[in-house]
Amino acid sequence: MITIHHHPDSTFARRVVMALIEKDIPHEKVLVDMAAREHRSPAYRALNPYGRVPTLVDGGFVLCESTAILDYLEACFPAPALVPADPQGRALVAMHMKLCDLQMARQSGIIIFPKRFLPPARWNNEAMALAKAEIEAHLAILETQLAGRSYLVADAYSLADLCYTPFLQFLGLMEITPPPAVAAWAARLLERPSARQTAPAR
Repeated sequence: MITIHHHPDSTFARRVVMALIEKDIPHEKVLVDMAAREHRSPAYRALNPYGRVPTLVDGGFVLCESTAILDYLEACFPAPALVPADPQGRALVAMHMKLCDLQMARQSGIIIFPKRFLPPARWNNEAMALAKAEIEAHLAILETQLAGRSYLVADAYSLADLCYTPFLQFLGLMEITPPPAVAAWAARLLERPSARQTAPAR
């Protein structure tokens, strides 16, 4: 059985748990107590030398990094499909997953980690303002791509949409007002059962 080492506050681990729910994949979850620095322990670093979550273990196979895990789950459990069947559609999903990490995930972390876990005195307000501006510029691009559509690729829910969901959860915390099509898309994604079941407590 697949085992996922995770923490419920991790946006990247949430992606993987959402995919497991969407695909109804039997699995075991192992909580990595990050407050106790368990992710830095020798035992965990033997699995994931970067000391991050999530980590997937499938028999003797170990895989880290959320997008690689999502691709693996799709390959092993192709139904229900979370990528289109055609090469162009699959390429577009891969492109959007990469752009999410480059243009949204990194910048979101700069803002939401301190706002969730650090006192204001420790915030880097200049870096947070720059990250916010970069996210807003990216959302403006997504707005043009989502106009008249419900989802990013082939107008069907896919891994591209799933990847964005944990970060869209925190638009309010980041004090970002999304443009209309992005706002409707975010609301649609956050209402899915997989998103509701994995919503963070803070």
